[in-house]
Amino acid sequence: MEISTQSPKECFNIIKDNKMWLGASIHSGDREFRVPDDYPLDAAGYRVDDEGNKYIRVKGVRWFTNLDYEERHEKLVLYKKYTPDEYPKYENYDAINVDKTTDIPMNYNGVIGVPITFLDKYDPDQFEIIGMSKTPIGTHLRTKEFPSQTQVDKNGRKSNVTKLNDGAAIKVKVPPSDKTYYIVDGNYYVAIYPRILIKLKRHQ
Repeated sequence: MEISTQSPKECFNIIKDNKMWLGASIHSGDREFRVPDDYPLDAAGYRVDDEGNKYIRVKGVRWFTNLDYEERHEKLVLYKKYTPDEYPKYENYDAINVDKTTDIPMNYNGVIGVPITFLDKYDPDQFEIIGMSKTPIGTHLRTKEFPSQTQVDKNGRKSNVTKLNDGAAIKVKVPPSDKTYYIVDGNYYVAIYPRILIKLKRHQ
């Protein structure tokens, strides 16, 4: 499948529609590739073997494919149950937040925001991908747009921004002391890393 000319939004929609997924190997990490003899060796990692063949190491390699394989249909074992205190709801997306894929609640019927690493465990027979909490990919799913915000970084520096609209946000009672937060109309919010929005399939 050729995707090199696709935008991130188009690529994500191909994944959402189950036309492309992570391959059986190379889920993450560095990988070594042989390159032509005239290839410049200016990569961070490279080597030349005893026969003069050139190799470079590429970080963050992921293999996507449209070839199915058995491990892709292994169900993720869920053991936790939903409670409002443990799974806060986003202020601008109709979904709850989950920080670890293994913490997906087994008994929640609504939309769940999970880390992008969820794709490593994604079984299309167990889950349905709804969208993503990232502008512009998930703009159509956003339920609220924040006005201009005051951003306060972990060093206390303040600036006027609109970054809270770039993804999902959670309202907090007390501003965190160790990371950036945002103030809107006297309320405190924290921005959440991009989340894939999913639902459990109940026929599993």
